[in-house]
Amino acid sequence: MDISRRDLFLKSAGMAACIGGGAFASDLTKAETVEEEGAKTFFKLYPVGRVEKKGKSVWLRIFDRYADALKGLDGFSHVWVLYWLDKNDTPRKRSLFQVHPRGNKKNPLTGVFACRAPVRPNLIALSLCKILSVKGGVVHIEKIDAFDSSPVLDLKPYAPGIDSPTKGVRLPDWLKR
Repeated sequence: MDISRRDLFLKSAGMAACIGGGAFASDLTKAETVEEEGAKTFFKLYPVGRVEKKGKSVWLRIFDRYADALKGLDGFSHVWVLYWLDKNDTPRKRSLFQVHPRGNKKNPLTGVFACRAPVRPNLIALSLCKILSVKGGVVHIEKIDAFDSSPVLDLKPYAPGIDSPTKGVRLPDWLKR
């Protein structure tokens, strides 16, 4: 079922609003983006798991149907976790395009694509996490800046040669402080 961004806003529901057993509401499985020219592009996102936190322990519980995709991940020290900021999903927060980074008014007003603000048009978050273990469908990680039960969208292994450029890196002054 196709659902427009307008409908998402009117329902005040996030595309990744969880319901029982890790399944997602069928009317919220497609997100719509409208390009400048008016052409529509649809994306289906299926969570592959969820974040679980208990005390200081953190796991990425990967749903059974995706558990085979973890093969070989235990050979890496770190993993990029892409997840949905489902508890932050409101029409207002999706329409904020400039913020003071880190909530600090001393930092200059900056576009959300130029900082790591949790408010953005699509609430996709990215965290680099240290892997402690991978067993079955569970990835035990050191920490993550996510809420308990946040939907995990994807995992990508950290590869130093690809993920960390050593030359030509430039940062704005507010981030150097």
